[in-house]
Amino acid sequence: MSTNAMHVAKTGLDAQQTRMQVISNNLANVNTTGFKRDRASFETLLYQTVRPAGAQTSEATETTSSFAVGTGVRVLTTEKAFTQGALVTTDNALDMAIDGPGFFQVLLPDGRMGYSRDGSFSMNAEGTLTTGAGYIVQPEMAIPAGALEIAVSGDGIVSVQMPGEVGMQEVGQLQLASFVNPRGLDPIGENFLVETQASGPPAVAAPQTDGMGKMMQGALEASNVNVVQELVEMIETQRAYEVNSKSISASDEMMRFLSNKL
Repeated sequence: MSTNAMHVAKTGLDAQQTRMQVISNNLANVNTTGFKRDRASFETLLYQTVRPAGAQTSEATETTSSFAVGTGVRVLTTEKAFTQGALVTTDNALDMAIDGPGFFQVLLPDGRMGYSRDGSFSMNAEGTLTTGAGYIVQPEMAIPAGALEIAVSGDGIVSVQMPGEVGMQEVGQLQLASFVNPRGLDPIGENFLVETQASGPPAVAAPQTDGMGKMMQGALEASNVNVVQELVEMIETQRAYEVNSKSISASDEMMRFLSNKL
């Protein structure tokens, strides 16, 4: 029985170690633009049922509850919390934030579509709007050479002021993507998520239409990580890890006692 207790405690150690890794990743990305914090979810492992509920205890009576012993815990999933991060003003014309639901669409080098809340955009040599890594923002649009001013409206219309012209010239329309189950998106690094079967297909629309958020030019969305909350959860995880390790120590002492006395 003590060896079983050790195994159960070991599953607790593994689970808390994974949770600590999730918390560490959240804290490491506290200054990452558009980052959404992760949360580990746990589930019990298979129960060993010695006697089921309703088993006969006499001719006219039966048990009211089962005799079942748990075998531990495991991490079921890690889920992202898509709460809005704070909007930080940068006054950079190519920095954009989404105030509300939606993701920017970016064409990745492997041909997949990446979805991100990071709107720190740049231009390549052809004037095409790209991410800092050079990946092209979708739908593709180019800023004309020599543009004096770039303006992005709340509904995603990109306009430029050219030399010698009085009015603004429209050069493109930004579009956002949304998902029925955004938690089903697969994070692949570089601030990108990709579509999965669980997320469902993207619904693409202009900002401020069909439930999409508003485009904010000259601002970036900060991470939604709350450092104080993460530190509290870190302490909680550390204490749970210590308790599980003490369970192993206690089981070991019990077995040592038996081997010495019998």
